[in-house]
Amino acid sequence: MKKPVFINAKQAVDWIADGSTLCTISMTLVCASETILKEIERRFLEEGHPRDLTFFHTCGQSAMKTPYGMTRLAHEGLLRRVIGGHWGQSPEMMALISGNQVEAYNLPQGQMANMFHSMALREPGKLSKIGLGTYIDPRIEGGKMNRRTKECGHDVVAVVTVDGEEYIQYKEVPIDTLVFRGTYADEFGNISTEREAMVLEILPAVMATRRWGGKVICQVEKVVQAGTLRPKDVVVPGVLVDAVVVCDDPITEHRQTYSWYYDPAYTGEIRAPESAAAPIPVNVRKVIGRRALMELVPDSIINIGTGIPNDVIGPIVAEEGMADCVTVTVESGIYGGIPAATIDFGIAMNAQALIGHDRQFEYYTGAGIDFTFMGAGQMDRHGNVNATRMGDKAPGAGGFIDITSTARNVVFCSTFTGGGLDVAFDPEAGVTIRKEGAFRKLVNEVQQISYNGRLALERGQNMWYVTERAVFRLTEDGPMLVEIAEGVDLQKDILDQMEFRPRIAEPLKRTPKALYGDGACGIRAWVERAQGVSL
Repeated sequence: MKKPVFINAKQAVDWIADGSTLCTISMTLVCASETILKEIERRFLEEGHPRDLTFFHTCGQSAMKTPYGMTRLAHEGLLRRVIGGHWGQSPEMMALISGNQVEAYNLPQGQMANMFHSMALREPGKLSKIGLGTYIDPRIEGGKMNRRTKECGHDVVAVVTVDGEEYIQYKEVPIDTLVFRGTYADEFGNISTEREAMVLEILPAVMATRRWGGKVICQVEKVVQAGTLRPKDVVVPGVLVDAVVVCDDPITEHRQTYSWYYDPAYTGEIRAPESAAAPIPVNVRKVIGRRALMELVPDSIINIGTGIPNDVIGPIVAEEGMADCVTVTVESGIYGGIPAATIDFGIAMNAQALIGHDRQFEYYTGAGIDFTFMGAGQMDRHGNVNATRMGDKAPGAGGFIDITSTARNVVFCSTFTGGGLDVAFDPEAGVTIRKEGAFRKLVNEVQQISYNGRLALERGQNMWYVTERAVFRLTEDGPMLVEIAEGVDLQKDILDQMEFRPRIAEPLKRTPKALYGDGACGIRAWVERAQGVSL
């Protein structure tokens, strides 16, 4: 019977040849194979090998300013080319890209996750309408994130026509080495993931790697006796695994996520008391999240993206007692529960269901979500939104393009200006701008088109751009200002802080001041009245 070899990290890295393509599976630092990644970095820094790798990864795999996850690969010379979904939590990787030290291609995270299926099935790339009209489109930027990439002559996408309709062709990427993480391996190499907080796209990636004849390496916490694992718990059969590396320091290098070693409330093994999720204090992010949720329709299935939405929407839903009338989902495959914030994005306490990351995107880009709440960096006079490049920093799309392209309702959540903005809130006085931000976010032309306003209108989407002081809605004539906060001066605090003149609704609504107080502010009742239903 074919079985994998059980080796250490040093032996595993011996398998990674110079100039080869490495793929790793994780999100943030959830399911990160830290033991192996650390050894890749050590070997390169001390011996100069492996080098000139192509690094293929669907999700961002890092945690802000920590040196872990894919940040261990962010060295000039170690990488020649990066084809990835997101780098926003790895300043080192973004610096490598902005410094033209590596070729960098950013593709929609969901399309990348589903590319594994296409590659495994020997299809001629993945065809999708996702990405048309954005910087992914090769007629605009082709997903190329720096000058070096634009000059290298290599393309990872193309536009093709099938039955008279245009599609983006996401070209196949042959994988030489796949590194992923499981919880247990039995003596035959069968892999389970019961203590991991995400399902991710492990099996499709394994299948794609096997198609190319690549090596499949899995890091696990423990080895158990053959026959111990229930067949349905086996995520990858042992005959598809080439090598297993047992982590010898799981507290440090096999953590459930960056912030803690292990919590069974995030795997569904137990349910934590509701009091474990404390309400967040009133601040600019919470106010934006509260106002965004006022657009909800009862019984909606919603998605929340990184940034303001992920950090506040879940806790607000819990605080407002709305968990029974809205289903919160996250791109990693979560349904229900209270999502973890910032560096632990992608997992949730007390989730109702956890499905595969790739399967979640089949839902998002196929059927489409009812509402998505997304962070944003800029909006322009055409209703285009930039969430993927800020100055010379290129965090990338993550699932942004996949989800916003097909959602029926898109609610962008952003501060009105950026860089040092200081705002005070009072349930009587409303909003006070104590210090304006250093740069404008409402601009004539966005730096990069992550969301195409013209195509959104053609798709019949409803789009709002919600800030702490004003709300805009996309119309055929561009963004329309439909609401301002109490205490805000229309000319000084809004129009003078924009590079374009928006249409202004008549009458211009005022944001309810109840959003600025402590405790539940009545969003559930507000949505009930607005929709004429009883929740």
